[in-house]
Amino acid sequence: MARKLSGSIGRANERPLPPMNLVGDFGGGGMMLAFGMLAALLHVRGGGRGQVVDCAMTEGSALLMAMIWGLRASGMWSGERGTNLLDSGAPFYDTYETADGQYLALGSIEPQFYKLLLDGLGLTDDPDMHEPMDATHWPRQKTRLAEVIRTRTREEWAGLFAGDACVAPVLSMSEAVANPHNVARQAFVQVGDVVQPAPAPRYSATPCAPPVAPCLPCSDNPELLKRR
Repeated sequence: MARKLSGSIGRANERPLPPMNLVGDFGGGGMMLAFGMLAALLHVRGGGRGQVVDCAMTEGSALLMAMIWGLRASGMWSGERGTNLLDSGAPFYDTYETADGQYLALGSIEPQFYKLLLDGLGLTDDPDMHEPMDATHWPRQKTRLAEVIRTRTREEWAGLFAGDACVAPVLSMSEAVANPHNVARQAFVQVGDVVQPAPAPRYSATPCAPPVAPCLPCSDNPELLKRR
């Protein structure tokens, strides 16, 4: 009996991968609701009437996949998990283990980035790496990339590419805080003893105030009573 395929996130021939709760609770839920509320407020500001914003995280999550549905409709996305362009099927859009047991992420879809990838890996003249969009070559190309990337450490590869070719080291949460790009952008802040993402997006005219630690329950009652 043929196995029924289900799920869209995960590698081929493996169980579907839970995307933490980023897709449902936060992306399809909270962020979609915030977008809907702001759109409704703009409608009111333009002279329209107030209205109920009906936001379901299941529908929001489906909407996040609008591009994938479009690829599916055009015959560019199969129903088999982990065999497509963006779901670990393509060799140039995946993660690979390095010599030190860490991982390197590739996202070199565009021709100019794919060329830089091959140049950096020393595979420019390798005939196995030609025709990257031909899925029949992907298994062989994946094997070749895995062999080469395993010859150096994650930091060696990161230094070699230095942000080019859409190649980047896969970082832990602690490493992400110390990443030079994130440090330069001040992407993380520390509130008390808690390190957390800084407010985003950023506004030129009305910058977000830095976050503050919450008060203990009832600890601010005297101050609140004084404001009455």
